[in-house]
Amino acid sequence: MEMIKMFLEELAQESETTRKMLAIVPAEKFDWQPHPKSMKLRALATHVAELPTWITYGVTTDGLDFAIVPYEPKIINTHAELMAHFEESLKDSTSHLSAAKEEILSEPWILRNGEQIYSTFTKGSLIRHTLSQIIHHRAQLGVFLRLLDIPIPGSYGPSADDPKF
Repeated sequence: MEMIKMFLEELAQESETTRKMLAIVPAEKFDWQPHPKSMKLRALATHVAELPTWITYGVTTDGLDFAIVPYEPKIINTHAELMAHFEESLKDSTSHLSAAKEEILSEPWILRNGEQIYSTFTKGSLIRHTLSQIIHHRAQLGVFLRLLDIPIPGSYGPSADDPKF
């Protein structure tokens, strides 16, 4: 199987689960955080919604340098904005990944801040890493929502909140 096709299938599958999780994030709790060292719910949900754009970076650039392009998360104020941001990120990454050639997946990609190199990937391993980051931060979001006593949808099967469980 071609890697790009596999990545597209996995992105589509993970996006369904991500969409279900983002759909239950309460805007009235955007400024809540479980611990002073934790992100606020808004920041975490925004990060989950924007993560597919890292796939776009992977197939359209040779790296990202925060010294040149500082990280500035989109300001999300409503639940509708959160969902729209996710759908835009997903559409962008899917279109760029669909247009990519298999050959680029072995090319290097570097995350840095000026001279400081944070990570070196191949473009293919960056896509794999991004999918893992989506899963990781989505699970973190699930913990935040659980602490807010919000029933959690199933990810790879039913959750403890599923009435059929």
